[in-house]
This record gives sequence, structure tokens and C-alpha cells, in this order.
Amino acid sequence: MTRVVQVTFDCADPAGLAAFWADALGYQLQGPPAGFGSWDEALDALGVPAERRNDASAVVDPDGSGPRIFFQRVPEGKQVKNRVHLDVRAAPGRQGDDRMATLEAEAERLVARGATRLQRYEPDPPLGAGHIVMADPEGNEFCLD
Repeated sequence: MTRVVQVTFDCADPAGLAAFWADALGYQLQGPPAGFGSWDEALDALGVPAERRNDASAVVDPDGSGPRIFFQRVPEGKQVKNRVHLDVRAAPGRQGDDRMATLEAEAERLVARGATRLQRYEPDPPLGAGHIVMADPEGNEFCLD
């Protein structure tokens, strides 16, 4: 039986990190539950106090094909390098200088939105196409591939 996968990030600012990843992936913030015009309206109805309204957030693929990404507030900060990370496929089908130029442009765009550039790996044929390692605004590593 096939399972549905959700990717979860532990973080300090779920709303902020959700906004970053929505932009990075072309996703959108998940809308409120059916019957509510906004998240504030839904959270009011659920009795969630103002200080708890940034405890969680989620983004979804507008086409419905990618996994939901969930962000949950945790008290501790990031401690070590991620063992699992996202690869953002920013240059599919491109090779060589064209591929790396596309990745560089996306790296610059994401740095302007709060990401940090960590390291560039040059193409190393036949298996290595080249990629750029980045970190999101809370330090979670990801690759532009």
C-alpha cells in the first residue's frame, strides 16, 4: 500500500519558515479548514490564544502532487547538520555552465529571502552534475540541484 509523505521541520518560527519554503518551492500556505475565511477565524473558534498562533504552519503544492510540508515550533535550536535534507530541483535537464548559472541565479534569489549559501560543488561528470548547498533562515541545509 502506498503511503502519503509529509515533511516536517522543527523550528523557532513556523510562519516565517513556511513563508520562505512556500517561495522557494512554488508552494502556497495551507488554507484554513473548510467553513472558515481565515486561520485567525478558525483559531478563534478553536480557542487558541494569540501567543500559540505561531506554533505550527504548513505549505502545500498548489498542483497537489508534492508532499505537504509542516513546520512545528520547538523550544531548542538546531544543533547539528541535517541527516536528511531537501534537494530543490532548480535546474532539471540542464548541464554544465547553463546548469550552474541557473543554480547561481536561484541561490541569489533565495539569499535575498533569508537563505545562506554554504558551498558550491562543480560538475564532475559522468555522475556529478554540480549543485549548491544552502541553508534556510533557521540553518536547515538543502541543496539546489
